[in-house]
Amino acid sequence: MMEDYTLPFWIYMGVLTMLVGGAMKKLLASHISAAPTLVAWLGATVLVERLWTFYVPFFLGLAVIFLTCRLYSTRNNPEPLLPAEGKAVLITGLWGLVNNAGVCVNFGDAELSLMSNYRGCMEVNFFGTLAVTKAFLPLLRQAKGRITTISSPAGDQPFPCLAAYGASKAALNLLINTLRHELEPWGVRVSIILPSSYKTGQASNPAYWEQQYKHTLQNLPPGLLEEYGEEYMNETKELFQNHSKTANEDLSPVIDAIVQALLSPQPLVRYYAGPRVSLMYFIFSYLPSSISDKFLQKLFVKKKLMPRALRKQSALGINLHHHNNNNEEKLDK
Repeated sequence: MMEDYTLPFWIYMGVLTMLVGGAMKKLLASHISAAPTLVAWLGATVLVERLWTFYVPFFLGLAVIFLTCRLYSTRNNPEPLLPAEGKAVLITGLWGLVNNAGVCVNFGDAELSLMSNYRGCMEVNFFGTLAVTKAFLPLLRQAKGRITTISSPAGDQPFPCLAAYGASKAALNLLINTLRHELEPWGVRVSIILPSSYKTGQASNPAYWEQQYKHTLQNLPPGLLEEYGEEYMNETKELFQNHSKTANEDLSPVIDAIVQALLSPQPLVRYYAGPRVSLMYFIFSYLPSSISDKFLQKLFVKKKLMPRALRKQSALGINLHHHNNNNEEKLDK
């Protein structure tokens, strides 16, 4: 069977596989930001397909292979960075600003999150970044520099039990995108970095989550605590602690993204730093919400307990159904 295929056929299949594979790699690696590159790859694939139907000579097939390999190797080489010298001058100028401060001061359902949790997240994640950025904007505009902000996928996607944190990051994402449009005429380039889960700050400290848990219990209205149940909240705390243990310790993807955003001649609007972030955005953007919601639940907190009030309702429904069945059996007899 293998002898039936000629050498040009195998050359054709090799080129086509390389182009299609390159297109899928671009799609999963950079998602929306790679749209022009993805279109180019798909265009090249269609071109090879069409040309081959007209029996491209063998030497032209070799030329296509050479050009494809050349293009692929060029695209995979690290992008040259701007020289770092002269980009930061104390007192007299500023080239780049990196907004990295962030805090998550709550866990649990939105209804169980205290108003102080919402205000705390907003104060640091949104207002803090806004204040620092506004303070340095005159210097950044003068230098035609860069603004790089560390945000979170929780600002774009509805992670369970992260309402306060996600809301603050959503506000931050919109602010940064607005600044990107407004500062473009000034020559200031603005990028946002969306990392996966990393062991940073208090997020990986079990004592921190225990403190937040006790603080929430002490400040919840008794009626609300009764409806949800302390065991329901305790499960959430343990899930957060277990998730923090699996967070990444290697911060190099985030550091590399910061360097690219500051020194790349053409910085991207968004950088997805860390494993599964691009896949997460692909699922969220293109698949039905029923699938993306389940993906987020499996990825983050896999809750097994229902709130206490719902468990009671479920048990009451089962008992009532069992009681009705017994009555029907008696009537039949």
